[in-house]
Amino acid sequence: MRPVARQPVSEQVAERLREFIDENGLQAGDKLMTERELAAELGVGRSSVREAITALRARGLVEVRHGEGIYLLERSTDLISSLAQELVGTHVDHPYIWETRQAIEVQCARLAATRATTEDLALVAAALDQMAAEVDAGEAALEGDRAFHFGVVQASHNPILIQLVAGIRESFDKTSETSLTRAGQPARSLAEHRGIFEAIAAGDPALAAGRMLAHLVGTTDDLLPGH
Repeated sequence: MRPVARQPVSEQVAERLREFIDENGLQAGDKLMTERELAAELGVGRSSVREAITALRARGLVEVRHGEGIYLLERSTDLISSLAQELVGTHVDHPYIWETRQAIEVQCARLAATRATTEDLALVAAALDQMAAEVDAGEAALEGDRAFHFGVVQASHNPILIQLVAGIRESFDKTSETSLTRAGQPARSLAEHRGIFEAIAAGDPALAAGRMLAHLVGTTDDLLPGH
């Protein structure tokens, strides 16, 4: 059986915020609750709320005005999420999702090599540490893998790509589960992730893109048409 996917609390908070925005008909420019109020309303820690707000900021949905509060910049569209849900619900063949990942994540790795900040690199490095701990524990390393790939996407600093991936991450997660539940794959993926990180940290766009493509193709070469 496949492992049960665990959704981080911060992502659950972000999803609840999107639901709140839609259900209450909030528009661009409207002020949301404060970080403290959101934490109390949702029954979670402020750190989880802070992470969720950071993710929504990266997608261009909210703005944090220091001393004033959190403001909605634009309403999230359900188009991408609905499409992703439809694909997952109809059990779309994994090869199509892998092809999409290759198109998007290779470009994100290339951009990350020229745009990643010190904070971005620290987050990706932390994801590698998390994945290493999961591998050492004999786990499939799904959480660390997930954090690594989205960390690279965020490091691209392209709000359209970030929002696109955020909307179809459930589909991406299913491909990762298929790959990482194979014997020996978590350790191989960790080694390849480290190579990608080194290329991004070195500021080498071509090498980062090449290593990301090799990683994505290598983990699923027998799933794609023609193999």
